[in-house]
Order: sequence, then structure tokens, then C-alpha cells
Amino acid sequence: MNTKEVKIGNRVIGGGNPILIQSMCNTKTQDVEATVAQILELEKAGCDIIRVAVPDMDAAKALSEIKKQIHIPLVADIHFDYRLAIAAIENGADKIRINPGNIGSIDRIKAVVEAAKAKNIPIRVGVNSGSLEKNLVEKYGGVTAEGLVESALDKVKIIEDLGYDNLVISIKSSDVMMCVKAHELIADKTEHPLHVGITEAGTVTAGNIKSACGLAMILSQGIGDTIRVSLTGAPIEEIKSAKLILRTLGLRKGGIEVVSCPTCGRTQIDLIGLANKVENMVEEFSDLNIKVAVMGCVVNGPGEAKEADLGVAGGIGEGLLIKHGEIVKKLPEDQLLNALRDELLAWPR
Repeated sequence: MNTKEVKIGNRVIGGGNPILIQSMCNTKTQDVEATVAQILELEKAGCDIIRVAVPDMDAAKALSEIKKQIHIPLVADIHFDYRLAIAAIENGADKIRINPGNIGSIDRIKAVVEAAKAKNIPIRVGVNSGSLEKNLVEKYGGVTAEGLVESALDKVKIIEDLGYDNLVISIKSSDVMMCVKAHELIADKTEHPLHVGITEAGTVTAGNIKSACGLAMILSQGIGDTIRVSLTGAPIEEIKSAKLILRTLGLRKGGIEVVSCPTCGRTQIDLIGLANKVENMVEEFSDLNIKVAVMGCVVNGPGEAKEADLGVAGGIGEGLLIKHGEIVKKLPEDQLLNALRDELLAWPR
């Protein structure tokens, strides 16, 4: 999909630029210390753009202090009160997210647009299936992809008619297939960048599966410029999942890919525990772009590990350390994790 570039703080989306990862803080925005601490943790994990809720004026005023202490673009999420959108812009938001349908009259929307135009910051026009207008529900006989697209384009036209086109569009649904269809439909109807995600996807397990399925179908068609994996859980889990989805689709490089076998009755080491420890340990090596294998037995283990850059294959309470397809040494089970880490520390950069 050929979209135009939109600048958000010190980042750019659209126009063929890499797909950027977003998340949203679950702290109270007016608690500057807690919000900054969470954002810095998300930055370290690989978050490119962060959004915060702005439900009141205290939250809007907190944005200026938050911005001083973080390094990625800050997006203000606004609903219902247009004055909060204006205050967020005045306090340094790099982008605002609104649904013009719940902001109020055209005069109020115009006031928000004029404030954004003065600072040349983008507006993300967000439409969710849960808040689709009654007339469109009636027109299409329920909540549908077609209704979502019409609603989004109607909102975009309102802002464009006010003389502003620095826009990003999001059309989200908790129904994966509806969300996919909506993105396929809108891709041919706009040049504005698309923020993609499956909204209200669920808990970490269910939400990851729904998000991976939906995002894979959308992104693999070349649709989408920035993503959020929406999970009922710690925001850092959203970043981990988004990175893995993009890497799996070949849309992002960097970071270590861990492959591990599913275990069976032949496994003689604590492979599940080891694999989880390895997965956590490799997060600190985001500068490496290699594959690490963690295998449980001598049947397929050595062969699979040889296909990776680095790996271990378990035996009876011990394992082989394998590097570039060659067995390096045999180690007791309790030394395998540290041996892998030492190899990664010494790995050529």
C-alpha cells in the first residue's frame, strides 16, 4: 500500500518507512514518575511510539513534564472533551488520537484541528467497531467492515474539509476477520498511513493469537504503517509480541530468534525451564541478528541445533553446545544457560 509520510515527533511512518511499534501506558498519566518509568522500560524493550490516556486536565498538563524525560514520540488519547485535545497539544503532544464522532459539534472539531495545524502535529482518526454510528449499523444491517470504512472516511473528510490532512487512520475491531476485511477495503481508498491492530484482543495468550493472526493477514498484503498489539496485560508484553510478529513476517530484522522443540518423553533435561530462561536472557542482545536453538534430546536435537547459529541439545542431565553447526563441548545441564550467554557476549558485532 502506497501511503504518504507522516512525521510523529522524531519518527516517520508511511511512505515505505519501516513499520513502527506502539503501545499505551496503563499508568495514571498525571503520575509523571510512574508514567515516565513505564515509558523508559518500553523504550528499552523496543517501543517506537507511546500513547497515554488524557481523561482530564491534570493528565493533559502532565504531558509537558513527561516529554522532558522520554525519548520517543508521545501521543495523547482523547475522548469526548475537545478542550483536553487542545490542552494536550499545548503541552507538547506529538500526535493526538481522537474520534471526531464523540468530540462534539463541528466548531469543537475545528478548534482541535486549528490547534493541531498551528503545531503541525498529526491527528489519528480512530474508529472502533464498538462505537460505530447507529445509522451505519442500520445501513449495513449490523457492525460490518464496510460500515467501519465508511465511518472512518467520513471522519477523515470532516478534518480534510477543515483544511488539514496531516492524518493517520485506525479502524479496529475485536473481530479478526472483520478487521482484516476493513483494512483491505480502505487500502484502496486513502493515502493516509494506517495504524493497525486488533482491538480488545484479550489476555496475553488469547490476545497474542488473535493479534498474530490478524496482523499477519493485514501486514502480509503490504497494508499498515504502525502497529499495536492490544493485550490485557503489562504493556511490555505488547512490545515483545509486536517485535516477534514483525520479525516472523520478515518486516523487521535484529534481535535473536529462539527456536525450541516441544519436548517429549525422550527429554532428559528441564527443557521448558531452559527455553524460557534463554528467551528472557536473549532480550538484552537486541544488537544481534542470529538464531539460537534449544533442543531437548539426541534424536533431532543436534541436527536442528546445527541449522541455527548457536544452540544446545540436551542429553541425560547434560547437553551439547553447538556453534555454526559444530559441537563445541559437552556441559552439565546447570551450565548450559551461562555457556550460551558467554557465547552471545563474545559474538562478533
